[in-house]
Amino acid sequence: MLSEIRITGLGVIEDATLDLDPGFTAVTGETGAGKTMVVTGVNMLLGGRADSGLVRHGVRRARVEGRATNVPKSIVQQAEDRGGELDDDDELLIARELSSEGRSRAFLGGASVPVSVLAEVSGDLVAIHGQADQWRLLQPARQRETLDTFAGKPVLVPLQEYLTSYKRHREVEAELTELTTRQRDRLAEADRLRFGLEEVAKAEPLPGEDAELAAEEGRLAYADGLRTAATNAADALASEDLESTRPSDVLGLLALAKQLLDGERDHDAKLAGLADRAGELGYLAADLAGELSSYAADVDTDPARLSVVSERRSLLTTLIRKYGAEEGTVDEVLDWAKRSAERLAELDGSDERVELLTAELTELDATLTELGRQVREARVEAAERLGVLVSEELTGLAMPHATLSVEVHETTAGPYGIDEIEFCFAANPGSPARPLQKSASGGELSRVMLALEVILSDTHKVPTLVFDEIDAGIGGRAAVEVGKRLARLAEKAQVIVVTHLPQVAAFADRHAVVLKSDDGSVTTSGLVALDDDARLKELSRMMAGLENSDAAQAHAEELLALAAERHTKPKKKKR
Repeated sequence: MLSEIRITGLGVIEDATLDLDPGFTAVTGETGAGKTMVVTGVNMLLGGRADSGLVRHGVRRARVEGRATNVPKSIVQQAEDRGGELDDDDELLIARELSSEGRSRAFLGGASVPVSVLAEVSGDLVAIHGQADQWRLLQPARQRETLDTFAGKPVLVPLQEYLTSYKRHREVEAELTELTTRQRDRLAEADRLRFGLEEVAKAEPLPGEDAELAAEEGRLAYADGLRTAATNAADALASEDLESTRPSDVLGLLALAKQLLDGERDHDAKLAGLADRAGELGYLAADLAGELSSYAADVDTDPARLSVVSERRSLLTTLIRKYGAEEGTVDEVLDWAKRSAERLAELDGSDERVELLTAELTELDATLTELGRQVREARVEAAERLGVLVSEELTGLAMPHATLSVEVHETTAGPYGIDEIEFCFAANPGSPARPLQKSASGGELSRVMLALEVILSDTHKVPTLVFDEIDAGIGGRAAVEVGKRLARLAEKAQVIVVTHLPQVAAFADRHAVVLKSDDGSVTTSGLVALDDDARLKELSRMMAGLENSDAAQAHAEELLALAAERHTKPKKKKR
């Protein structure tokens, strides 16, 4: 439960702290004093949306802190997993900051966490019920959730299995539809792939073959020129003309140069080095001349081979144009063939896949039918009990003739079963029960909501319940009965109620008031816990608008005496 809420810089609240204990705490105050900011602050702790316009004028940020005691181990573990921890009093600190620029930060156990984490954790600690929740109760989805929560495991267990099967049913159905409706396209695609693979297989291309053939074709096409160039270059290096008195080839000239230099090398070391270099050039020239001669002898001038290479390159070019990519190589064709073979195997297996999916879909249909029947039977049984219990609670809430019935209508299978849930309400005997959204007034809806919360508190336990003017639209005896029910609910959970009715506030175990002060330019509010005398004055003000009204004070005393009787009367046994 919450042991403390502190709010700073939020709306009209400058700095206010509300100390909380188990039981029923009422929060009251004049209109505009800032009662709603208390609920807004708690909603921020729950990870709710926060508007930067809520930040108090003149401050940089608003901050809301909540301290929770007796925190379940699962929540403590979540906090520790994110780097948080309990404080020295074994309390979990939950905080939310909102800057005037709209930036929001959240903290759990002292560690900074995403705002969504507060929603995950705080939702198991606190539940807020306000007028917006009453109107959400009119929605079919909310009515279904309420019934399922009340029913508990008999509905929730098979419903979870149903949800899993329904999701798989949708997946199988979508895949099967895709396979069957596109069968013609799949057959055409398979034919195209098969033709292409046969064409590639017939050609039997090798990796890098196109580059090798291009090089060979170039050599064959220019064989005469290559041989002539190599032969002439070899002759220039090493001529076989032995009749010339002066050599004309490179080797002869280098030999002559070396001979001339060797004649004088003993007289200068530098000249000797040059003579050695001339000798080295002679060796290199001789090697090059030999290699050129060998190259010229090996040049292939076979016209038949050139024709074969050209035809092969033409075939490969056709394949590359059809199945290659940007670079245009045989390797790309081979990659295409690999991918296409895998895709063809997938397409060829489609018929078998259709058979498997059809069989699975049949099994899922049977499963959904059986689970849907189980959920429906449990809902029908729970709906009858819920209607009786709510009607009994409404009798105690000054609506002795009102009844609520929960209708379970069978419909086509959906994600939450084969049922549509509808809450129907009749305010008077003899009146036909009509859908809740068409028959209940705001005050009646408030009491239906409270009756449901009292009943659900036995099956869906939340440590702290916050009610924001759930008593709107009611008064007199009905307000007294609402106060009694809230007090009864506080025996099972911590209850915090923001109210404008003295009949409700009188039944609280503790009473805090939001006080507003105005210095002529700035309005501020703070939370003050009331002692017995101050509480009597506040209840008097709520009834008559005056703290010193004798009649109002007498009425307030009567209300407090009536509320005190619940502590002396023996508690009723649980239904």
